[in-house]
Amino acid sequence: MRTSQFFLSTLKEAPSDAEIVSHKLMLRAGLIKRLAGGIYTWMPVGLRVLRKVENIVREEMDRAGAVELLMPAVVPAELWQETERWEKYGPELLRFKDRHQRDFVIGPTHEEVITDVVRKDVKSYRQLPLHLYQVQTKFRDEIRPRFGVMRGREFLMKDGYSFHANFADLQREYGKMHETYCRIFSRLGLKFRPVAADTGSIGGTGSHEFHVLADSGEDALAYCPTSDYAANVELAEALAPTATRGAPSAAMEKLATPGKTKCEDVAAFLKLPLAQMVKAIAIVRELPENDPARFALILLRGDHDLNEIKAQKVVGEFRFARDEEILAALGCKPGYIGPVGAGAIPVFADRAVAVLSDFICGANEAGFHLGGVNFGRDLPEPAAVADLRNVIAGDPSPDGKGVLELCRGIEVGHIFQLRTKYAAAMKCTFLDEGGKEQVMEMGCYGIGVSRIVGAAIEQNHDERGIVFPAAIAPFEACIVPMGYAKSEAVKAAADALYAELKAAGIDVLLDDRNERPGVMFADMELIGIPHRVVVGERGLAEGKLEYKGRSDSEAHMVAAGEIAALLKERLCAA
Repeated sequence: MRTSQFFLSTLKEAPSDAEIVSHKLMLRAGLIKRLAGGIYTWMPVGLRVLRKVENIVREEMDRAGAVELLMPAVVPAELWQETERWEKYGPELLRFKDRHQRDFVIGPTHEEVITDVVRKDVKSYRQLPLHLYQVQTKFRDEIRPRFGVMRGREFLMKDGYSFHANFADLQREYGKMHETYCRIFSRLGLKFRPVAADTGSIGGTGSHEFHVLADSGEDALAYCPTSDYAANVELAEALAPTATRGAPSAAMEKLATPGKTKCEDVAAFLKLPLAQMVKAIAIVRELPENDPARFALILLRGDHDLNEIKAQKVVGEFRFARDEEILAALGCKPGYIGPVGAGAIPVFADRAVAVLSDFICGANEAGFHLGGVNFGRDLPEPAAVADLRNVIAGDPSPDGKGVLELCRGIEVGHIFQLRTKYAAAMKCTFLDEGGKEQVMEMGCYGIGVSRIVGAAIEQNHDERGIVFPAAIAPFEACIVPMGYAKSEAVKAAADALYAELKAAGIDVLLDDRNERPGVMFADMELIGIPHRVVVGERGLAEGKLEYKGRSDSEAHMVAAGEIAALLKERLCAA
């Protein structure tokens, strides 16, 4: 490709509303153009990157035995009503009516559609297993689209669905997809981690997320450097302390803590360790209005944070109590509440709290806390003790093979064992070997194709722009001639090299614009081309060309006849 025949549209500065690195660089490099909030046009440079990601995904899915199809983006409401997601999915589901006033949605995901396809045509165990996938545009009406393609409303996704006669076969395919996804992200040239995750709104029993590691990632990940353990922090188990609760050694006493409502401030004021503090979180459970157990307290150690997903699995669905509800239940405003004297209010304690003795907690009186508090003496034992907190660095790894560390990640893939959630709701059944009707087991496997482009940039950039892995760069190499329009020697050499590299199968861009060298260098670096060859009269006089890798600190001269071999070697190594 020649730039004179291409559409290259770069900017010196990113628009002021661009927030994160990938958003800024994708706009500056001309990969995308904003059309509306969370909706972007993929420009020629960006589309080349997107298609390379898509092709790798497609090649590996085909290699794994999945079969591609393409489902409609517009889906009739009846399918979503069958699974009750029409009511449950929420405002992210873009709903509309056609001219006949029939309800439709623009699909954010396609479990209902694929299940409808399979239930109509698959009737026997002999037709199973079956794995179908598509690469298609999705739409989720995000309340606050941001970060460019990282959290847009319209996006390109690979979603695959497998159907099985039994759970064992689903597990087999799930493991196969885990391996396939690892190959995909390795081929993309990304640093990534598969982590155990919560199934969320999709449902099912088991799931893994695949995260590109980046400091800007929205997700916190816990992993063990000395083992293969990794999990999203929302799922990582905080093991119970090995120490047992000590016997009380102090009498309970009321301590003045004027204006101190945060555990950190109370600990500093009393000159006590934060780990000796207990914070009470007031919640309202989804129970009938007149149920006395509706208002409850969750107890955490002062240096720990609540994990809402874990907590909901223990106490049921809940919301945080409002100030007036706390005042009505405990006679005190937030900041000083505690479990002592809570009466019949259910108290749920984290494992780390249950082993504490002589701890500090709120006194249910403004300006005061209680010291020397002990379960069994000053207040009843908790109604339940469970893992209710986020893990922290240094916690024991749940696999017993070391301690946990934390990092940030960008979720770019997610696989689920859906089991029978959708198949049962939509009566997707088959006849087994004995002629008995059975509900199919299902798996679901998603990859955010467009999100990968943003995640790759978040992981690979410098002060000059994008540093794409060679596998997904818009071009593998670029030729930058010095004075292409002025020097016949330079023009002839650049054209000859361009033809040679194309013949060698190298995806190359020849910058034949009549621009200053600094402009051409800056653009080629900005859009992230991994390898650059400069053709100049001085070098040609010595039979040499200048080569520089995108991440190299310095350029060096290479014999003109060796450039193609050098590039092929570097590209193969990548």
